[in-house]
Amino acid sequence: MELGLAGRRALVTGSHRGTGAAIALVLAGEGAEVVVHGFEPGQGEETVAEIVAQGGKAALVAGDLADDAGTDALVSELGPVDVLINNYGAPMGSSWATMDHWDQEWNVNVLTGVRVAQAVAPGMRERRWGRIVFLGTVGGHRPGTRNPGYYGAKAGLHAVVRSLAQELRGSGVTCNLVSPGMIATAEVKASVTRRADRNGEGGSWDRAQQWALRTIMPNLTERLPDPVDIARVVAFVASEAAWHLNGAEIAVDGGALDA
Repeated sequence: MELGLAGRRALVTGSHRGTGAAIALVLAGEGAEVVVHGFEPGQGEETVAEIVAQGGKAALVAGDLADDAGTDALVSELGPVDVLINNYGAPMGSSWATMDHWDQEWNVNVLTGVRVAQAVAPGMRERRWGRIVFLGTVGGHRPGTRNPGYYGAKAGLHAVVRSLAQELRGSGVTCNLVSPGMIATAEVKASVTRRADRNGEGGSWDRAQQWALRTIMPNLTERLPDPVDIARVVAFVASEAAWHLNGAEIAVDGGALDA
């Protein structure tokens, strides 16, 4: 399928590693010029080098998205952005015992994406084409007691996305939410393997993965996706082919909610 991304300029926040890096690589493979974002100078150089080695086009930016000034400074360097992937987000350690970190989790997981969207959406509207994709989590529908502020913030993205889609109605710009379950990033693999080892289920990633699927987050495919599996779905949502997909949440969780 032709995704119609050749020549489009895509910014992927937090794309210096993990799922963000995979999204950047897949978009570049579809012909987009990708802006790889890190928070410190030099972060993302490996992702850019890999894209270039595969014949793609990529640039590198660094900057903090935690406030308006940092976001404005970063976006002012970019020029036109056709595709925004608000990938960046993370739990910060909130709990029900204290109010510590709750405001950080809402800022990191909601407001950073809102800031960047506000910065790039006017240009998309003017050019009559654009794609804005937020990354959520199935945990927004299936939260635990750890990091409740994180899961609350991610759950709130559904309303944010639907509202922004309405704000941009008829403009040629769409806004959608992609919500994965557990992803087999390098960090997750290392964490799951350590926990599985402590529970006598170590020895290989296959064994550790099956332990995680039994005890942490079951799903109906009974496999954990690699970052590239999520990235392919994001690329489709950001494509010309998905022009009629708008204000939607796409769960890429292997059926975890029903497992």
